[in-house]
Amino acid sequence: MLADYEADPQVRVIVLSGAGDKAFVSGADISQFEKERSSADAVQRYEELAEGAAAKLQGCDKPLIAMIRGYCLGGGMNIAVLCDIRIAADDARFGIPAAKMGLGYRASSMKTLVEVVGAAYAREIMITARQFTAAEAKEMGLVNKVVAVPDLEKTVAEYTQTISGNAPLTMRTAKRIIRELGAVNYDAAKCKAWAKECFESEDYKEGRKAFMEKRKPVFTGK
Repeated sequence: MLADYEADPQVRVIVLSGAGDKAFVSGADISQFEKERSSADAVQRYEELAEGAAAKLQGCDKPLIAMIRGYCLGGGMNIAVLCDIRIAADDARFGIPAAKMGLGYRASSMKTLVEVVGAAYAREIMITARQFTAAEAKEMGLVNKVVAVPDLEKTVAEYTQTISGNAPLTMRTAKRIIRELGAVNYDAAKCKAWAKECFESEDYKEGRKAFMEKRKPVFTGK
């Protein structure tokens, strides 16, 4: 499904949300752990599936918004921090209860968490294993914006409208360079090439022309 949205030029931004108003993602079903995560082989399969899903989200070139209501726990937090923007209702609750279960958290997920909230808050999240309010999450930098429940969809719609009017190549380049800068030895030449694509695009010509004509640009992603 994500690949379909990425391939569709009409889709400029992707919004992830939970089904219903109780949770964005309430985490893994602990009742299934004995069956699905009790042996070394089972744990390996689970980790491979989780890593694959995370890689697809992390590699998505289109803007991702997490629209968060209710519980955002465990795997839900992993999904949320992989999004570019996180907008939460004030009833949202966040946490990673791994320490309450004795399970080890994979380094890739921990790395993303640290990149979002910093090492100090990442330690607090992991060591206390408690649930945090939306206000606390905002203070940590875990979410970009907190709004009242009735305003959540409207606020997300405003963000999507703003993003949809921006140049797709510029947004793609920004995401790619930010990802690349997170590497131990980032490829400066690759980053330069991505930026060069923007300057050589039709959208850059349109942006300059629209500015001179004092009108909104109409970007095509080309």
